Amino acid sequence: QVQLVESGGGLVQAGGSLRLSCAASGRTFSSNRMGWFRQAPGKEREFAAAINRSGGSTYYAASVKGRFTISRDDAKNTVYLQMNSLKPEDTAVYYCAARGTRVGWVPQSIDEYDYWGQGTQVTVSS
Repeated sequence: QVQLVESGGGLVQAGGSLRLSCAASGRTFSSNRMGWFRQAPGKEREFAAAINRSGGSTYYAASVKGRFTISRDDAKNTVYLQMNSLKPEDTAVYYCAARGTRVGWVPQSIDEYDYWGQGTQVTVSS
């Protein structure tokens, strides 16, 4: 079982930056592929970024590529999402997700993840 707790959300002006953190419980963090998803009001949850177990491969949605950076620190059981050049359309609840040790992985698919955090609100004002 993995428990995920996000933090770092808040209100920021357009063009600003935020760094989200996701702290994971359990001793298997280094074995987990990790992802960030987001859900805006009235919209479906969508993929934002993901990172593989080693941290050597990262994946981004086209809408955030070049502005967001995902990283992980296995010593701290934490995954981060650095968000720069924020836009009002980035406003959403951001969720951290973890995939267990099953083989195979489609980073962009919600169904590929086994554990979810409670979410943290990010609001970007224009």
